[in-house]
Amino acid sequence: MGLLISPEELAGVLGDVTVLDVRYQLGRSDGHEEYLAGHVPGAAYVDLGTDLADPPGDPVDERGRHPLPDPHRFAAAMQGAGVRRDRTVVVYDDWGGRAATRAWWLLTDHGHPDVRVLDGGWSWWTRSGQEVETGEARTAEGDFTADPGHLPVVDADGAARVAREGVLVDARAGERYRGETEPVDPVAGHVPGAVSVPTAANLVDGRFRPVAELAEVYAATDGAGEVAAYCGSGVTATHDLFAIALLGRRAALYPASWSGWVSDPRHPVETA
Repeated sequence: MGLLISPEELAGVLGDVTVLDVRYQLGRSDGHEEYLAGHVPGAAYVDLGTDLADPPGDPVDERGRHPLPDPHRFAAAMQGAGVRRDRTVVVYDDWGGRAATRAWWLLTDHGHPDVRVLDGGWSWWTRSGQEVETGEARTAEGDFTADPGHLPVVDADGAARVAREGVLVDARAGERYRGETEPVDPVAGHVPGAVSVPTAANLVDGRFRPVAELAEVYAATDGAGEVAAYCGSGVTATHDLFAIALLGRRAALYPASWSGWVSDPRHPVETA
C-alpha cells in the first residue's frame, strides 16, 4: 500500500480512516493550540513530546533528547486517539512531515499494517481548499496494543559500525553536520563517517519529491549492506527513513541520535 496520501485522497475517505494531527516544531509548544484553531475533520491531536517520546534525562543521557516512548504508554496514547489495528491511520503535521513521520515510524514499529503520511501536511490541506474543523474532535477509544520491534534500530555502537561498514545518514541541516553551528546540543559536528542527507532534500514546496528524485538524493546508500539514520534527537531522522521507505528500502533508526551520542564524552566527533 502507498505510504503517502494526498489531501484530495484523504478528503475522499474521511470517516473511514483514523487521522492524527502531530503538529510540532522544534522550540515551539503551541501545537495543541494550532490544532484547536483548525484541523482535518475528525483528527485527534497527538503531542510529540508526551505521546511520542519519554521524558529525557537531566542532563540528557545516552537515550537522547526524545527517547522512544514506553511501549505501553505509547499504546495508551494511541488508544485514546482512536487508533485501531484494522483501520488505516493517516498522520500529518505542519513541518514538512518531520513530526508526522515520527508517528508513522512508531506505529509501524509497533506492528500497525497501514500508516500513511499526508503529503504536504496541514499547509497543503488548507491550500487545496479542504474542509476545516475547530475545537477538540470526539474520537472513539481504539484497540491499539504495544508490540515494538517491527523496525530495525541501532544504539551508539551500532551507529558507529554502520558508519564504518555501511551508510550512516545524518538528517540534520548541513551546517549542523559540518559543525559550523549547533543551536541545540552541547557539541557540534557529526558521527565520524556519517553522510549528510538533510530532511529538506526530501521535499519540494513542502511535499515529498518523486521517487526518481529521491533515488538521486539517496544515491550514497545504493548497494549498502546496511543503512541507518540519525538526527538531533531521533525525530527528523524518521523523515529520512520514510523517504528511504518510499524507495522500497529499509533502514535502521538510531533513536538517541546526536544528542545521545555527545552525552558520552568518549564518543569521537568529526567536523567539516
